[in-house]
Amino acid sequence: MSFDKIMSIAGSGINAQLVRMNATASNLANAGVVSGTSEGAFRAQRPVFSALLEGETAGGFGELPGGVRVDQIVDDAKPIEQIYEPSSPMADADGYVYASNVNEVEELIEMLDASRAYQNNVEIVSTAKDLMVRTLEIIKV
Repeated sequence: MSFDKIMSIAGSGINAQLVRMNATASNLANAGVVSGTSEGAFRAQRPVFSALLEGETAGGFGELPGGVRVDQIVDDAKPIEQIYEPSSPMADADGYVYASNVNEVEELIEMLDASRAYQNNVEIVSTAKDLMVRTLEIIKV
């Protein structure tokens, strides 16, 4: 496998994990947000990934030799929490406000997992670079 293919595959992984970390950060930022309707309540966002096989394209990257693609970002299907709070200015006619379906503990675990996967892809890039430098030193006689 060539150096540019290794970099493309690891780069697509880095990009995917950045999308995942951004979605998680957005979820955590909106964890305490309430709404006057269940439709207006914030729903946690989840990126959906798929394998990028050789010769396929990913967004503006052109043809890549493999890797991962972010297909879409979907709303989490967990139910919205209904809270009785009649004194809230956002309460509906029955006195309820609707909280987001974000679970902060799950989001922190998601962030740690995305961070670890990001670090693994960066390590791939670093190792490939080191191997390329060693190869150049060997042939530099």
